[in-house]
Amino acid sequence: MEEKVLNKSKNGMAMLLLSLFLYLAAIAAMIVGGITGLNENGPQSPAGIALFIIGLIYLLTGWLLFCGLTILRPQEAVVLTLFGNYIGTLKEEGFYWVNPFCSALNPAAETKLKQSGDVDGGNARNLLTLSAGGQNIQAGSTGGTKKISLKIMTLNNSRQKINDCLGNPIEIGIAVMWRVTDTAKAVFNVDNYKEYLSLQCDSALRNIVRIYPYDVAENVDTTGDGQADEGSLRGSSEVVAQRIREEIQNKVDQAGLEIIEARITYLAYAPEIAAAMLQRQQASAVIDARKMIVDGAVGMVEMALSRLSEKEIVELDEERKAAMVSNLLVVLCSNRDAQPVVNSGSLY
Repeated sequence: MEEKVLNKSKNGMAMLLLSLFLYLAAIAAMIVGGITGLNENGPQSPAGIALFIIGLIYLLTGWLLFCGLTILRPQEAVVLTLFGNYIGTLKEEGFYWVNPFCSALNPAAETKLKQSGDVDGGNARNLLTLSAGGQNIQAGSTGGTKKISLKIMTLNNSRQKINDCLGNPIEIGIAVMWRVTDTAKAVFNVDNYKEYLSLQCDSALRNIVRIYPYDVAENVDTTGDGQADEGSLRGSSEVVAQRIREEIQNKVDQAGLEIIEARITYLAYAPEIAAAMLQRQQASAVIDARKMIVDGAVGMVEMALSRLSEKEIVELDEERKAAMVSNLLVVLCSNRDAQPVVNSGSLY
């Protein structure tokens, strides 16, 4: 289905004035016809009776012209169909008059997602359905719910529990910035483009998250090149978000939607393993800290022995060097300040 943009003149005000004028003319015709054609005390005029009937018929059917009036604000569109055939799409803002028998079609009009575009809470209702054109806001029908917004909207999908590539359950949520680019595809190619987008976001999120570990892990290939890398959900959030965006875009092209950006808004281990993973992270941090302390202590001991040897302050045999190294390592690697015992006697 290809989109056809209608370059229709903005003749809504002219048709509104014309309709009001015809209504006044019909009322005048009824009055004149009633006076001249239905006078019981004088001769009846067939022309007066006909004028009265024409005026009455127009008063009963003339409201159909008002059903064709519609207003488009900036970044709005209306998809029009006539007796089931796609006529075209109005995209430019203005005051229009269209065929009263045209239908404004938007299957996602009543679908409310957790996103920026759904701000009315579904309170709008059809008050008058004089024609299939539900976009007639002058008649108070839908308040514009049959219009399709072309603005950039943000879809904040609910958090999902997904297993990463190591099988650890995690909770993750994303925010997707999107907009409608092809109204014909959005309306006719899918049943409900909002629900379709939400489901595809869930599916793409699961497909990408299963490729990555939560944190950096050994022997994990996240790029598909056969080489282990350091990709992770926590450390490569920009790369993960870009891959999620591309995955969603590939799925919603047929629905006429454009995915502008996707961002990870929430990332954490699932509650059932969060405590164990926290202990693991703490143990890893303690090991790294101890490793750094030991490396520094060994360097300081080496420097101390070297300086003592260079300055010829004291000569130590291997046994005394071992004792000195042991004492220095205890002092440097201890969690608390050491309390040495001073030996005031001879070294030997």
